[in-house]
Amino acid sequence: MLQPPHLLLGDKIAITCPAKKLDKPMDDAIALLNSWGLEVILGETVKASYHQFAGDDEMRAQEMQQFINDKSIKAIIAARGGYGCIRIVDKIDFTPMLKNPKWLIGFSDITVLHCALQSMEIQSIHAQMPVTIPNSTAASIQSLKKALFGEQIEYNYNPNNSTILGKSGTIKGTLIGGNLSILVSLLGSVHELDYTDKVLFIEDVGEYLYAIDRMMHTLDRAGKLAKLKGLIVGGFTQIQDNTPPFGLSAQEIIYYRVKKYNYPIIFDFPAGHLEDNRALVMGSQILLT
Repeated sequence: MLQPPHLLLGDKIAITCPAKKLDKPMDDAIALLNSWGLEVILGETVKASYHQFAGDDEMRAQEMQQFINDKSIKAIIAARGGYGCIRIVDKIDFTPMLKNPKWLIGFSDITVLHCALQSMEIQSIHAQMPVTIPNSTAASIQSLKKALFGEQIEYNYNPNNSTILGKSGTIKGTLIGGNLSILVSLLGSVHELDYTDKVLFIEDVGEYLYAIDRMMHTLDRAGKLAKLKGLIVGGFTQIQDNTPPFGLSAQEIIYYRVKKYNYPIIFDFPAGHLEDNRALVMGSQILLT
């Protein structure tokens, strides 16, 4: 996929709110980005409010378009997720990114925008956002900096912790994915991902166990899971259950749905709604060994 230029000292990075409105200051994030030698440009949406959103749909879409079109902006980071990107994604023209690619950064609801770029063969970064930076681990912050400035990212696993199941050996493939709920919601749309020969990353927060089971069955029945080269399972946090209980953990639900396929499955990867949310370059070629 098309890789945006990595950042240099003095580059401009824009902060915008494409979904839910901000409910806390971003002073720590702005100071951090400035300390990396970047010039921070704040969009009007960071102070906007329209019901639960950071401004109405038109305002949020127009600001994203403005930053996409502005050639002086080298990266766009979403201040937070929440809900709202699905309401504006069809109002945004991403084609200027084909000639002037730039990094889009975020996670959770920002998966909608990641998928829009992945469908156009453009890389983006799944990583911490300004609203999460105050509570982020040093390792997750450092991984974001490495991704933005083009340093090699490598994550190591202890082979004794049983996080890697399925096929052994080295697997190479293009990384896709993001929030599981968002991925399922995009099935059948113009931004549905091509899962063939890809390494899929999934994470989620606040879902019921039965809903995770249903979403995994939906992906499988749609023929998506069978086409993969590998699966990386990140954080499944604040998971809820019913009475009577579902009987399986989120990780067990996922494993029982994909264990029939002959590819590696990595559990407990530090990415998602976690303090230790490591950066992942979506659309990049990765090695699982």
